Amino acid sequence: MKLIAALIIIEIILLFLTKESFSQTSKDKFQATIIEAYPLKITLNKTTNLIFPYSIKSVDRGSADVLAQKAKGVENILLVKAGRENFTQTNLSVITTDGKLYSFVIDYINNPIAINFSFETDTSIINAAGHPKPLYTEADIQMDAKKVLMQKRSIHGMNDFRYQVQLSVIGIYIKNNVIFFQIILKNNSNINYDIDMLRFFVHDERRFKRTASQEIDIQPLNVCGDTSVIKGRSKTLVVFALPKFTIPNTKYLSIQLMEEDGGRHLQLPIYNRTILKAKPIN
Repeated sequence: MKLIAALIIIEIILLFLTKESFSQTSKDKFQATIIEAYPLKITLNKTTNLIFPYSIKSVDRGSADVLAQKAKGVENILLVKAGRENFTQTNLSVITTDGKLYSFVIDYINNPIAINFSFETDTSIINAAGHPKPLYTEADIQMDAKKVLMQKRSIHGMNDFRYQVQLSVIGIYIKNNVIFFQIILKNNSNINYDIDMLRFFVHDERRFKRTASQEIDIQPLNVCGDTSVIKGRSKTLVVFALPKFTIPNTKYLSIQLMEEDGGRHLQLPIYNRTILKAKPIN
């Protein structure tokens, strides 16, 4: 009897230790960081203006009681207003082109104290010296894109030429967390080339025929130059500002030029060894 009782006690102890170990492992494996939402109070007869450092990519309203739209002609200002009085608390999520999420908890108030909010300077980000870190704003990116537009050609032989149309990368530059691609588009024919899209995406190298390939689009932060049409017997220079990235050896960056209602499509591959040679912008 004593032996049986001892065995039972040992089994209970082992079961308890196993449960604790599993609980600890699960806790360590599934840890999430809580991001605090910004409290925002809006009203029916006043418009609240939210100013972001980058263009707005997407907006999601938790309720139809919140009205939100981008300001006309401006990509980084969101206009927010109440759709009715005394609505139940809801939320608003905004994602900008730099990939940052802005989360708001929305409440109704008759007379808000403030209606203009700027997020262009994030004072919560402090460096070692105790001063706010400088933010690379969209205006700064646009200014540097214009500088790159004026740079002399620094890359040769990187082009795709078909159908008397040429797509060439003539320079790659870097500043902060932004990569700038300096591109020349030439049309040697007499027929205008109407641009449907000029896109950047990371593509898998298909080493095996049965291996599925994956494409990841990279959305530009800024475009400097005309990307609507390449007139006959002419050329145009454009600069694309993209979020900083590098590419594994099994992938490459593809620049794709598509003609609207036409078949003159071009595609230019760029590998990581070329991107790593990006020059700094003075």
